Amino acid sequence: MDGQTGWCVWVTGLPGCGKSTVAGALHKILKKNRVEAQILSSDLMRKAITPDATYSLAERDLVYTAITYVARLLTENGYNVIIDATGNLRRYRQEARKQIPSFVEAYVRCPLDVAIGREKRRKHFTHAPKGIYRKAVEKQSRTVPGMDVPYEEPVKPEAIVDSDRLTPTQCAKQIFEALSKLFLTNNRPSPRDRFSTYNERNVVQKPR
Repeated sequence: MDGQTGWCVWVTGLPGCGKSTVAGALHKILKKNRVEAQILSSDLMRKAITPDATYSLAERDLVYTAITYVARLLTENGYNVIIDATGNLRRYRQEARKQIPSFVEAYVRCPLDVAIGREKRRKHFTHAPKGIYRKAVEKQSRTVPGMDVPYEEPVKPEAIVDSDRLTPTQCAKQIFEALSKLFLTNNRPSPRDRFSTYNERNVVQKPR
């Protein structure tokens, strides 16, 4: 390693807004441009450290503290990170910004009714929990961001993309443009990804 530090982009938004799909599309665009990055998934982190998730405030504090810690370590060692996580409270994202010098917040904006409709139609959930909005409506759950607990929108994100109007690839391209202006102007490829062989149990996700 040449001492170069990495950057971090936190892709945030309501459950069902398309964060994971946008994060995956962004990863592909970066790779096409010879920029390596690692997706850090809150769903996989939660499976690792809170396998019997309750989504309580204390549990969310633990998960997002861990995500920020791992992201900081990766960037300090020269790796670029895409955090794929709701991070429903601003203080989670603000803490990441405080700890990671080269930090970007990308807000995947989506109306709640659109996010609810998407979840109803979703057939493949991969790592995300199933039926969270239905459970909230039926009062089986009182921990769903945007329903029973707040989702606090970013105040001044570096990128805002509207996933109800744009395709995931279009959203990812806009985020890539924001990253390019801040971190990629020298056109140097970022350090190689050492974690490409990690599996799902290792928290760091390699998109297919």
